[in-house]
Amino acid sequence: MEISIKSAVLLAAILLTGLSAGLFYAWQVSVIPGTRRVADVTYLETMQSINRAILNPAFFLIFLGSLVMLTVSTVQQYSNEPVFGWVLAAAVVYAIGTFGITAFGNVPLNDMLDALDLAQLSAEKISETRSQYEGLWNRYHLIRTICSVLSFLLALLAVFK
Repeated sequence: MEISIKSAVLLAAILLTGLSAGLFYAWQVSVIPGTRRVADVTYLETMQSINRAILNPAFFLIFLGSLVMLTVSTVQQYSNEPVFGWVLAAAVVYAIGTFGITAFGNVPLNDMLDALDLAQLSAEKISETRSQYEGLWNRYHLIRTICSVLSFLLALLAVFK
């Protein structure tokens, strides 16, 4: 069985987007409920640690790779009308709802949290910081989770057209 470059790129886009959606979904249903149960300082320390650890090649491969491969696949599928619309929709949803929300929502919050020396903060300031960070971060995360799953679904539907 021979696979064309165009098909291989679409397959890679679907795979990477599926992995991205899976990561965000798993976080939504496991990490967020788990961190709601811990003390304020533990929550902030945990988020600082996770936010630093996730900046690794495996994460960047799926997070940025999805965007790149969806974009390349959209260009490649331009003349293939039924597939093009689905891949374009997947790329736009991912670019705005997953990549954009992360870059302009979650990352600035992560940077703000990373700059804090938690050992120097009072218990009151720790509680206030968590309150300001957690709700907004979780809302952004829910949006990017929904968008990454929707993007995966749209890209997957392209295969059936």
